[in-house]
Amino acid sequence: MPYVDWAIKGPKIAACSCDYGCPCEFNGKPTEGLCEGLECMRIDDGWFGDLRLDGLKVAAAYRWPGPVHEGGGVVQGFIDCDATPTQVEALSIILGGGEQEPTTVFNIYGSTIAEELPPVFAPIDFGSDIEERTGWFRIEDQLALELEPIRNPVTGLAHRARIVLPEGFEFREAEVASGTFTSGGEIRMHRQSRYGALWNAAYGPHGIIDP
Repeated sequence: MPYVDWAIKGPKIAACSCDYGCPCEFNGKPTEGLCEGLECMRIDDGWFGDLRLDGLKVAAAYRWPGPVHEGGGVVQGFIDCDATPTQVEALSIILGGGEQEPTTVFNIYGSTIAEELPPVFAPIDFGSDIEERTGWFRIEDQLALELEPIRNPVTGLAHRARIVLPEGFEFREAEVASGTFTSGGEIRMHRQSRYGALWNAAYGPHGIIDP
């Protein structure tokens, strides 16, 4: 079926409660049984039909009581307060799985969510250097995430690792980092030195847009 022409492209960072590497990326069970974490994306190049979405940022806090595919998750979205009402509507459609195939990242994760909390509109501070495996975002007193390179426990030097998923639905390739994050909102959590990832995301109606 035809869909509205849309795309969102830009750097994306994330961290969760799993050990480095995240067993979920390899069809394993979460390290601690549950799965919780944060993510944020800056849209450097984006549109929904004739509406531009450039420069906007979106984020989310989430928790599943067990493996993601078993469902029962709760999520809360965060949208840049600079977004206009029409941009908010477009982003809500995209992030909610509208105007796209059922096999996209938003629909796959969305199918596992049992409770969606009201979205928060606030300033989002964001930075990312994928090559250096560093990144951060902050949303007032709600969310904070810091990513840094994993350190070799013997030498203290930065340890570089990548995850490559040729048929991945969230990314094809991501740099792995060490994440420390806090959520003081409705989904409360605090984690140190857990799995983090950074990648250049590009999504459209049919899923990942390959270069």
